[in-house]
Amino acid sequence: MVPISGPRPGTAVSGDSVLRGRVAVVTGAARGIGEALTRRLSAAGMHVALLGREAQTLHAAAASLRTPNLCFECDVTEPDALDEAARQVADRLGDASVVVANAGVAAGGPFRLTDAGLWRRVIDVNLVGSANTARAFLPQLTRTHGYFLQIDSTAAFGAAPMMSAYCASKAGAESFAQALRGEVEPDGIAVGIAYLHWTATDMLTGLDEHPVLRALRAHQPWFARRVHTSERVADWLAAGVERRAAHVYAPPWLRWCQPLRPLFPVLVTRVARREMRRMPAAGFAAGTGVMGVGGRADWEAYAASAGEGSAPPR
Repeated sequence: MVPISGPRPGTAVSGDSVLRGRVAVVTGAARGIGEALTRRLSAAGMHVALLGREAQTLHAAAASLRTPNLCFECDVTEPDALDEAARQVADRLGDASVVVANAGVAAGGPFRLTDAGLWRRVIDVNLVGSANTARAFLPQLTRTHGYFLQIDSTAAFGAAPMMSAYCASKAGAESFAQALRGEVEPDGIAVGIAYLHWTATDMLTGLDEHPVLRALRAHQPWFARRVHTSERVADWLAAGVERRAAHVYAPPWLRWCQPLRPLFPVLVTRVARREMRRMPAAGFAAGTGVMGVGGRADWEAYAASAGEGSAPPR
């Protein structure tokens, strides 16, 4: 935890946003999309709580914000830590009006070669962690008639081989958010699901190490292959937060893919089968393991605390 900090000298906050003066909580806020979103929400006048695993990186992200903020280093798979974070947010910033379940990790490679603990960790962070986040902050969102945004992925549209844990977790997170929406709507809480496509985060830097993912992207239309910056995606997400949108698409053209979702598993399987037949089995082992700097930081911290050693599977 770091002390609440105020606006930086010489910065201005937009005065026309309905979000101004309200409190937002963003998990996975140390880097990438989460970090970019905290800046965007702060620029809209929100007071922001940054939750994440990397204390030093969290503090650096908070230092750039324009409005009062605080950092809380915690693991979203630990309910007690999230409960304490929720208490600190309420006491020091006020009840949250917006909660963004953004924390996520990924692991690639064949299922049979992926460390079982790592596979389970992806599910725990991406799915169970989202549920833990919602459980910790629902009392505050009930009081504020707030908005819960589940960050999801087009991985929920069609599962890709070599990404079994990530795809399973994102499909599960989507279903969780859909179920939660029906339960909390009578309390005045809105639930949104954000579908993200190719985004320039550290998680994506290992894309070319995964032959099937590389092939899937290569077979997409030119506009679907485009990689968007975290800042651009944060703009789309912030606009969805302001509208309390049931669905946020980043990029926006993804909305037109929803009616076509029954076709995606067939298309993905066809491309994947062709690629897997073309390459020897040994070729798929190279990219097995944690994807991205943030994912490695999470796995190393988790493995150390669990007594499983500090070196993550590669």
